Amino acid sequence: MATLPGSKAVSVIKKAFGITSVDLVIVLGSGWSELVAALKPSNSIPYSRLPGMGKTSVKGHAGKLHLLKESGKTVLIFQGRRHFYEGAGWDPVLMPVYIAVRLKASNIMLTNAAGGIAARLKPGMLMMITDHINMMGTNPLLGPHNPMLGQRFPDQTEVYNRTLCRKLKAAAGTAGTTLASGTYMAVTGPTYETPAEVAAFKCLGADAIGMSTVPEAMTANAAGIAVCALSCIANSASGSSEVTHEEVLANTTRVMPAMAKTIKHFCKSLKR
Repeated sequence: MATLPGSKAVSVIKKAFGITSVDLVIVLGSGWSELVAALKPSNSIPYSRLPGMGKTSVKGHAGKLHLLKESGKTVLIFQGRRHFYEGAGWDPVLMPVYIAVRLKASNIMLTNAAGGIAARLKPGMLMMITDHINMMGTNPLLGPHNPMLGQRFPDQTEVYNRTLCRKLKAAAGTAGTTLASGTYMAVTGPTYETPAEVAAFKCLGADAIGMSTVPEAMTANAAGIAVCALSCIANSASGSSEVTHEEVLANTTRVMPAMAKTIKHFCKSLKR
């Protein structure tokens, strides 16, 4: 029977954190690292101790795994992600999902910094992803079928779990934060989009665009894990002005205090 990668990493996690299962896995994207200090996790280990994760190569991705105990829930926080454009294949990108499956996580929250395509989305806003468009030109479920990731042909009618999304939106409201909602488009990167591409993607129905999240969402959904996801609109993907990674990080960092409160309320709403 096929097995998922990540067995060695999970053994390290169980020993280091003294856990056998988790309630929620959170993956922090570009600019979201500041969230960790506000949440005050109880324990941490670097990705270098997790076989299969590999070293992060992008600024703003700290490369640490944290254990958080919040409202009686056990939460793993991946402070930084691996990206497909780094060239190491799918396993490092999907390792948080593999670990979530092995630790019987019921829920996963994915975060990213994204460019706003819809005119209503301004830098500094938070958008809850309600659907996505995969324009990466590939799919993380290609290759031999692994039964641990569900069916060969997983349904994607509701990748972003509606019940979990309602809880996230309510948690944000309790924390005094308003979440927009919309469709996220994933491209491979690492280049930003041309003006013509932005115009085309807008016609296709994309509200925001980035270089991550969709592979993890597709895989977690296929495996039966409830998925929710948040984009911090870090820049305007209008194609009319230059975009820098520094701008992306700065705009994302500004909203982290509000997100820390949101996650605390969100954890309270989760069932064990």
